Amino acid sequence: MKPNLLPVSLSTPSMASEAILREEDQAILSSSSSSSYEDNIAKPLMARASSYSQRRRRIPSEASLLSLPSRQQSFSRDVGHAAAETFLLTRLSFKLLRYLGVGYRWITKFLALGCYAALLMPGFLQVGYYYYFSSQVRRSVVYGEQPRNRLDLYLPFDIDEPKPVVAFVTGGAWIIGYKAWGALLGQELAERDVIVACIDYRNFPQGTISDMVKDASQGISFVCNNISDYGGDPNRIYLVGQSAGAHIAACALLDQAVKECGEGENTDWSVSQIKSYFGISGGYNLSSLVDHFHRRGLYRSIFLGIMEGEQSLPRFSPELMIQDLSTRHAVSLLPPIILFHGNGDYSIPADSSKNFSDALQRVGAKVKLVLYEGKTHTDLFLQINHLENGNSLA
Repeated sequence: MKPNLLPVSLSTPSMASEAILREEDQAILSSSSSSSYEDNIAKPLMARASSYSQRRRRIPSEASLLSLPSRQQSFSRDVGHAAAETFLLTRLSFKLLRYLGVGYRWITKFLALGCYAALLMPGFLQVGYYYYFSSQVRRSVVYGEQPRNRLDLYLPFDIDEPKPVVAFVTGGAWIIGYKAWGALLGQELAERDVIVACIDYRNFPQGTISDMVKDASQGISFVCNNISDYGGDPNRIYLVGQSAGAHIAACALLDQAVKECGEGENTDWSVSQIKSYFGISGGYNLSSLVDHFHRRGLYRSIFLGIMEGEQSLPRFSPELMIQDLSTRHAVSLLPPIILFHGNGDYSIPADSSKNFSDALQRVGAKVKLVLYEGKTHTDLFLQINHLENGNSLA
């Protein structure tokens, strides 16, 4: 009989393990018969799973605490990087402006202007609220075909009878003029029963000086011919200009007077409809102001571009126009002229109004010069009221 070739070490443990498993099954069955399955198996398993889940919850919390310093370091690095980039962009912007011909003096003045505007912001907000929400304001009334041919009307509360009218041409260095700049003047005069029409016009580079004068003339024409529809008296219209607006309004007035002296000229309005002209801090001899403006930041090349070249300066200088033999005859048609200027005005020197006043007197025009200390004049209404009462300029 052949011996068993299967090794004892391989066959015997296998059979032993099967026997052990059968014994464990029997033990489990016997245990389940003596005690419940829930007490012997389910509860230990549930306790073991709960302990495992708690360990898993503790692990992320501990890891997040360990990573907190690294997150703070990362945030600090991001802030430092952003600050460095901001400084670099600012430095390069200043460098670019310098290469473009904009010096540090102009930049510092611009920053100072920004700070000044920030300090005035509460007042701006108050005037802005009045401008956009007051029932007294009629915004953007169309007077022409060009995009900027608009004007704002400031009306008194009670229009029981025709009111005097101010046609106002705002300033802005021929570049940043806008009709809303007259909101404070409009509010003040409307409270005194005066209708104010703030005329907008094309600015450079959208237009040059001839476009600005044309727009202002069209706006004045609209006021003269249509203000009665808004409660204004067409026989009591005062033309007012401030700074660059004073120059533009004076040019429009002189051009209209020259047209009326010409033969066969068709005019939409008449100089005789203007009861008086008020020039506030205006420049009337551009040839003498080129260097001054250049020193103040309105560079010669830009200024001459606005004025259509150096050869056009005499044509758009009211002080020189009234002394020209070809246009001097139109001076007799001009209404009474009142010039205001502050002795402390550095934007346009007071000599500009003084010289214009002297030239007007030499050619026989009716003119009054009002010089005052400081940079602004707040007595415009009193001067209008003086003329409304039938008083002369003297």
